[in-house]
Amino acid sequence: MSSTTEDTIAHRISRVLADRIITGVLRPDTRLRQEHIAEEFGTSHVPVREALRRLEAQGLAVSEARRGVRVASFTSAAVEEATRMRSVLEGLALRQAAPHLTPHILDQAEIVARACDQAVDVVQQETANREFHGLLLAPCEMPRLLAEIDDLHMVGSRSLFLEDRKGRVAPRFDADHHAVLQHLRSGKLDEAVRTLERHVLRLIETPLRSSARPRASE
Repeated sequence: MSSTTEDTIAHRISRVLADRIITGVLRPDTRLRQEHIAEEFGTSHVPVREALRRLEAQGLAVSEARRGVRVASFTSAAVEEATRMRSVLEGLALRQAAPHLTPHILDQAEIVARACDQAVDVVQQETANREFHGLLLAPCEMPRLLAEIDDLHMVGSRSLFLEDRKGRVAPRFDADHHAVLQHLRSGKLDEAVRTLERHVLRLIETPLRSSARPRASE
């Protein structure tokens, strides 16, 4: 098996496991056994080890002596740190992307924003939300920056799914999405960036029913 093939398989495995961790299918402290994962995906331990390293880098897994690799624990402090970092980085990405945001891209983002507003469950909402942010930021053409934002967004997504399991009702209409688009269409980049940054930070500024619970993300 070539290194390129192994890397592709490792990426697929890490994405599948990340989705399971984010949605709560794999709970904190769950053991991630290499032999079981390799068997499930029909591959050797090499890409599995790489996939687990990626999950560790994303903060979704931890490796401990004599305990192996496990799903990382989850704290409100981790959500707050990731959210504050993401706010700054998304603002930077939007500034770099703005010159390349065509009317067609903004129209697509408008459609996705409406889909997010009309979502009937947290899966639909978060899928549309991530697509909205991706459409606006991808034209920055800074792959390392986008990869970091994606990793940080995973932390927020994990919090959102956790709160959904506890019965928290997600907001249906996201005025921030539409405000960002309006500012971009009007050529008010500074306002668009400030609105986007506030939009991300709003996630840790909104009090939840219990301060002991991690805060949700958008």
